[in-house]
Amino acid sequence: MFSHVFVSVSDFERALVFHSAVMASLGVELRFCERDKPWAGWHSADRSRPFFVICKPWNGQPHDPGNGQMVAFAAASRAAVHAAHQAALEHGGSCEGAPGPRPQYHAHYYGAYFRDPDGNKFCVACHAPA
Repeated sequence: MFSHVFVSVSDFERALVFHSAVMASLGVELRFCERDKPWAGWHSADRSRPFFVICKPWNGQPHDPGNGQMVAFAAASRAAVHAAHQAALEHGGSCEGAPGPRPQYHAHYYGAYFRDPDGNKFCVACHAPA
């Protein structure tokens, strides 16, 4: 369904460190990084779309994380949910919901929520049974 997801950031180098740690914990590969633009993008191990991209706002205006917006990443296991959440917090993120079951979504949903240093909200979710 998606080709790519862009998330704007205010400090590219800080965001690159943060998102690199989170993506590494999920086994997601860096596809490109062009500091002069600046932008960087990751994709799944099979090199397929969608891409996840961070960049400074293209219109030159200040970054705004937006209310009610969130990007959710799939995790292969509950351990990966914990690892991604921990990586986020260790690299300047803030907790928006500790790792745990969310049966209100579905019986096997296990997720964690956090914000990056720019205030963008993210989720990491595993949909497999325990």
